[in-house]
Formats: sequence, structure tokens, C-alpha cells
Amino acid sequence: MDALRLPERLAARLPGRLPGRLGDDGHPVVPLVRLHGVITPTAGPVPRSVINSVSTEKVLERAFTREHVVAVALLVNSPGGSPTQSALVADRIRGLADEHEVPVIAFCEDVAASGGYWLACAADEIYAHPTSIVGSIGVVSQSFGLEGLLQRIGVERRLYTAGKSKSRLDPFLPEKPEDVVWLRGLQDQLHAMFREWVVARRGDRLTSDVELFDGEVWTGARAAELGLVDGLGTARGVLTERFPDAELVPVEGRRPLLARLGIGAAPAAAKHEPADLVMQFAQAVEIRATWARYGL
Repeated sequence: MDALRLPERLAARLPGRLPGRLGDDGHPVVPLVRLHGVITPTAGPVPRSVINSVSTEKVLERAFTREHVVAVALLVNSPGGSPTQSALVADRIRGLADEHEVPVIAFCEDVAASGGYWLACAADEIYAHPTSIVGSIGVVSQSFGLEGLLQRIGVERRLYTAGKSKSRLDPFLPEKPEDVVWLRGLQDQLHAMFREWVVARRGDRLTSDVELFDGEVWTGARAAELGLVDGLGTARGVLTERFPDAELVPVEGRRPLLARLGIGAAPAAAKHEPADLVMQFAQAVEIRATWARYGL
């Protein structure tokens, strides 16, 4: 490992340098943390279907503080989502890695795109399957133009604001060119932050023969050529070769005791109001559409 691939203190922890954090009768352990789902601050319609700072906090803490840990593996399968939640989770990974001096290796599964790739870049090394979808270093916003819809169905909407920008990009109002200019300016700022993060984490491993920051996606095989990932392989294949004596241990979030016993779920569902069900349906559709952008 050269200095750009891993900090010296972490590189020294890998096999061939120094043994991992072992006890007298302990065996090395590599916790596997699965980061699966759309990245959003809201809870998912299906348990463990989304990624955010709340859903990952305890899982990450348990992974990095486990006894005899020699590395933490991130199994990333995400089409992206919230820039802020992507950054919060990635920052937490880096904070724990630095605090406990544990190297982090990410593995891209079906897709590590947009915010999913942001998460992968929190690792010291990134691997992908040749068929993985990787990249999408860009920013996207989406909405609907519903002007006139309420009038056609006989509904009068009343909107009151204090501040000329409070109703900016309201889907029920005509689109204003100045609002689009504002949105694109905001996107440019977020895009610059994304680019700075990738460059800071990947360094000169990135090649410059193509534009890497225009939102394009590539297969894992092509991403390896471009330096977006360090190599090709699966988590089990790479980790067993790198850490032949280590036990690969999945680390998952703990559900409440009543949920584990199957108690309490049905009554909670029965209390849902029609508006709640509509919101859940809309969220499920949005999540499905995010995956569908990458043919999944």
C-alpha cells in the first residue's frame, strides 16, 4: 500500500505488516456493515430500506468497537438520495475509523451511485463487481408542474407567505425563470462539494482521460480503469484473501424486543390514517423511481 491508498498507521494494520487487534485467545474479525437503500432523512416504508444517520449510528458504532476487529467492510448498495445524509453517514464512518484506527474497505454491489458512491468514498479502498453500476457524481432535483390541476377538479388552494421567496418552485404555481436559476446555483454548490469529497478521498488514483464529474455512471469494470474503485471482486473473495484468518461477521441494527417477538406491528398499522397511507405510498413510489434510474 502506498501513502495515497491508506494512511501509514492504517496500512500497518493490514496482513503482512502487523497483526490485527488480537487478544490472547482471540481471532481477527471483519465486521460487515450493509448500507442498502435510498439515502433519505425519513424512515422507509419497509424496515431497513433506507440509509440515514439515525439508522446507521448504532450499527457503525458496534462494528468499529467490536473486539479483535482488523478492518470494517461496507457493503454498499444504494442509488443515492439526500446529499446531507450522505455526508453525515460518511463523516461518521471516517470519525470512527480515525478514532479506532481501523481501516475501512467498501464493496459496491448492484449500484453505488450518487450518494451511494459518496458513502463508498468514506472507505480507504473501494472494490466493485464488474457488473456494478458506479459513479453518478452529480446532483439532481425533481418535481411536478401541477398548475391548473386543482382548479380542474374544483379545489381552491389558498397560499399565504411572508417573504418573496417562500413559495419558490411551488408545483402548483407557474415556474419562474429566476427560480430555476436559483435552483441551478444551489445544485452547482452541492456538486462542487461532491467533487471536492471524491478528489480528497481518491487523490491521484483518479484518471483524467474522461470527465468523471458530469453525472455519468459506469460498470464496475470501467470504474476500476478510471480509478473510481481500486479493484474488482466480491467482499468474501477480497476479504478472505486479505484476512485469511479473520471471521466475517455481519453487523445489523437491533430491533426492539417486541418487534423481534412479532408483537405490536399489526396494531400500529391499524392506526394509520388515510393521509399516512398516501404519504407512505408516495414515498414507496419515489424510492422505486430512484432505483429505476439505474435499471434496477
